[in-house]
Amino acid sequence: MKAYKKYLAEFLGTMVLVVFGCGVAIVTGCGTETGGMAAYLATAVAFGLVIVAMAYSIGHISGCHINPAVSIAMLVSRKMTLKDFIGYVIAQCLGAIAGAAILYLIFGLRGGFGTNDLVSASTPAIAIGKSLAVEIMLTAVFVFAILGVTSSGDFSRISGVVIGFSLILVHLLGIGLTGTSVNPARSLGPALFKGGSPLCNLWVFIVGPLVGGVLAAIVWRFLAGKKEQ
Repeated sequence: MKAYKKYLAEFLGTMVLVVFGCGVAIVTGCGTETGGMAAYLATAVAFGLVIVAMAYSIGHISGCHINPAVSIAMLVSRKMTLKDFIGYVIAQCLGAIAGAAILYLIFGLRGGFGTNDLVSASTPAIAIGKSLAVEIMLTAVFVFAILGVTSSGDFSRISGVVIGFSLILVHLLGIGLTGTSVNPARSLGPALFKGGSPLCNLWVFIVGPLVGGVLAAIVWRFLAGKKEQ
């Protein structure tokens, strides 16, 4: 597969993720005073369903990472080259920005605009620490599931569904805490347009998911190492 096709697939997949995932959050008022549990559930399901749709659409082209945290886990697991990792991350970030631009054209900066923000806490330092911990944990669980279900061809038919439901799972816990990033690109696009607190705290939603992805890869390599050999 030519590299540019893989990068284009990652661009399109990440764009779709932001448009539909964050778009549903905007429409339902998720994370705002007008939203409720129904909005949380709808947003979580939307993100998961996008992953399912994209996994079976572009999975055979690029592997459907559409997330730098997934790509860094694949790099650490030696399942992709550094060159492809860089290409994937650039494509994912550009796709997320394009998706956020589409949302801006449709909704303006309505509501939370699908952005992420810190956990409520008594001090900024505690809020940052808790938010990093949440994002590391959620991303590690999500990426660990991806590494497991993609480790064998026996799971190929159901891998997209498993990954999608795993994303729903982490969103159900994380939306009420940080808005659930687990994806630096997904956080980047909306934050660039929304500005303010989401942009100031964006680094948390870049560092946390990347650390979580690396940890998941390290643990997976340790657990599955002998079997792979």
